[in-house]
Amino acid sequence: MLGKFFKKPDAERNDRVPPGQYLTNGFPVLTYGRTPDMASFVWRFKVWGLAKEKVFSWDDFVATPKSQFTADFHCVTRWSKLDVQWTGIRVTDFLKLVEIDPKAKHVLAHCYGGYTTNIAFEDFAREENFFAYELFGEPLPTEHGGPMRLVVPHLYAWKSAKWINGLEFTEQEQLGFWEVNGYHRRGEPFAEERYSGI
Repeated sequence: MLGKFFKKPDAERNDRVPPGQYLTNGFPVLTYGRTPDMASFVWRFKVWGLAKEKVFSWDDFVATPKSQFTADFHCVTRWSKLDVQWTGIRVTDFLKLVEIDPKAKHVLAHCYGGYTTNIAFEDFAREENFFAYELFGEPLPTEHGGPMRLVVPHLYAWKSAKWINGLEFTEQEQLGFWEVNGYHRRGEPFAEERYSGI
C-alpha cells in the first residue's frame, strides 16, 4: 500500500512534509456523511453572528478579485499532497466585504450537509487562506468540495471545509464536528495537533 499509493518524502522535500505524513500519488477523497450536490446557481453564502448579517449569491462571491494559489495540503489521516494548484478568493479580500464586530475572536465555518469546523480568527484571517472554486484549472469537483471550499493550508485539511456556505463569527470558541468528536481544536500539522489533549 505504501509504495503504490504513498511514499516517504525525499531529502529535498522533507522540510515541507510534517512529521508522520506520507506523500500521496493522487488526491484522496475523505468525507464523513453524504456528499452534497450543490449547483452554483442555487449556492448561497451567509455571514452572521458577530458580523452584520449578509447573504452572497454565487455571482456576488466570485465578483471578488480572484487569485491563483499553490499550496501544500496535509490530511490528519497522514497523507500530504504538495503543490496543489487552486483558483479562488483570498479570505482577506472577502473580509473587506463584511462588517465584523471587533469582539469576534473565533469563526465557525458552516457547510452544506451540516459539517462545521472552528478556526480562531487569527488563524482564519491570513493572506494564504482562500475560498477555492477551481482545482488544477478546472471547476472544483463535487467530491473535493465543489462548488466552493475553504482552504487553510497551515492547518490540517479538516479545517479546509468542503461545500462551505457560511461563516459564524463568535467571541467564544464553538467546537465543530470533528473537534467535538476528539480532534484537536487547532490542528497544526508540524506540531502534530491531531487529537484533543495533544
